Amino acid sequence: MKSHAVDYEIFGNDMQVVEVELDPGETVVAEAGAMNWMEDGIEFEAKMGDGSESDQGLFGKVLGAAKRSLTGESIFMTHFTNHGSAKRRVAFAAPYPGRVMPIDLTKIGGELICQKDAFLCAALGTQISIAFVKRFGVGFFGGEGFILQRLRGDGMAFVHAGGTVIEKKLNNGRLRVDTGCIVGFSAGIDYDIERAGGLKSMFFGGEGLFLATLRGTGTVYLQTLPFSRLAERVLAHAPQAGGRSKDEGSILGGLGNLLDGDNR
Repeated sequence: MKSHAVDYEIFGNDMQVVEVELDPGETVVAEAGAMNWMEDGIEFEAKMGDGSESDQGLFGKVLGAAKRSLTGESIFMTHFTNHGSAKRRVAFAAPYPGRVMPIDLTKIGGELICQKDAFLCAALGTQISIAFVKRFGVGFFGGEGFILQRLRGDGMAFVHAGGTVIEKKLNNGRLRVDTGCIVGFSAGIDYDIERAGGLKSMFFGGEGLFLATLRGTGTVYLQTLPFSRLAERVLAHAPQAGGRSKDEGSILGGLGNLLDGDNR
């Protein structure tokens, strides 16, 4: 199925939103709960499947929904269709600070492999499925588990990432990356992991035990602030019992010990 040709506009800097413009009869498919606002004339419907195969039977839809549940996403996707007589707009936003990346799938070979929670929305006709990681080590230590998302088609897809997004072009090259910093890569890229140096570097270097290795020819998208890193910082400064953060508690505890020592 040929993808619908949608227009779009991205607003914001650190908390971006993409506003997709639909001609009469056009549809955009999005993750459940991603919509922010929509103009009069647009109607939405939750469906099992992305609608890329119009002749897909019930069994195929159920199988596709079961595969999506493995990624931790909702088994339903929301289809937004312009039933009006003029162009109308619908907007989608990422669930945490970062960037919305517009990707023309035709320019990267028609396929993008991305982290399992990166997909935001896409033009109807885009196939949204899962990609199993083949290597045992990558599944356990690659940061995204055994399952990634695969987007296929000839239209626009929108994914989101934390912080700033960097696009790297590899020409039979090799790139080593923090496992959480990978947003996605095109089909010509091979994904593997390797140790982050010697034992001392692995345990005390602050870069984790493993690094991701990307090899081949194609496009790689990286993020500077993975959600896991953001969550760790938030939890580290979250108030504990008594309304103090972990850092404040450790500082006050240390001061208390010093004062007790002086009073002895």
